[in-house]
Amino acid sequence: MITVEVSAFSVQWAVKAQECGANRIELCANLKEGGTTPSIGCIQLVREKLKIKLFVIVRPRGGDFYYNQSEIETIARDIDYIKRLGVDGIVIGLLNSQNQVEIAITRQLVDLARPMEVTFHRAFDKVENPFQALEEVIETGCTRILTSGLKATAIEGANLLRELNKQSKGRIIIMPGSAVNEKTIEDLWLSTNLTEYHLSAKKQRLISVKQINSAVNFNLFGSTEEFEYELDDKMLRKVIELTSNFSI
Repeated sequence: MITVEVSAFSVQWAVKAQECGANRIELCANLKEGGTTPSIGCIQLVREKLKIKLFVIVRPRGGDFYYNQSEIETIARDIDYIKRLGVDGIVIGLLNSQNQVEIAITRQLVDLARPMEVTFHRAFDKVENPFQALEEVIETGCTRILTSGLKATAIEGANLLRELNKQSKGRIIIMPGSAVNEKTIEDLWLSTNLTEYHLSAKKQRLISVKQINSAVNFNLFGSTEEFEYELDDKMLRKVIELTSNFSI
């Protein structure tokens, strides 16, 4: 069957995605930074509420994917604790200073995570040679690669996604992500014939709390945005409906 994974940025987001028919949740914090490690309390509560598989992103900060020693130690400790909570998988991505896959350290983290599955996330989309990087990620023992095919969106990267899947020969799962929605999922399926898809299924909503004192802003970058994000359940249900008709 087709697997639909949803990146969720709150407990409510994760629970609602499950109700809509998602097969797996990738739990994250900090949407605006592309996802960082959520709090222990959030992970525990989501684990208690979900019956479907739960993966957790382990990313100590936003920005690049070249980590110093203390950041690597933080990642390792987070993995160890997350494993104790009964989580099904983690999502990581480590590159070296030349934006190549950090093979040795990633392999150590994969070993530490066992028996959890490990997804190598869209750090993959920063590499120079994706075909070499594919072999390197396989060498680390990761279960799957989340990628947009090195393009801004998965539909733009569909040709490369198809070629990566062909080269993998079943040794690793290639999972498209980025702008996967009810408008692109069918074309993506027809172009790649892949069996797992990743989306956030997000929509904007106005912030409900009225800002009384506009002179005080706790956003370091001075943003005064009046909206936040939540799950677009209508979009997700449509994606689930469409994928249920795909024939593998």
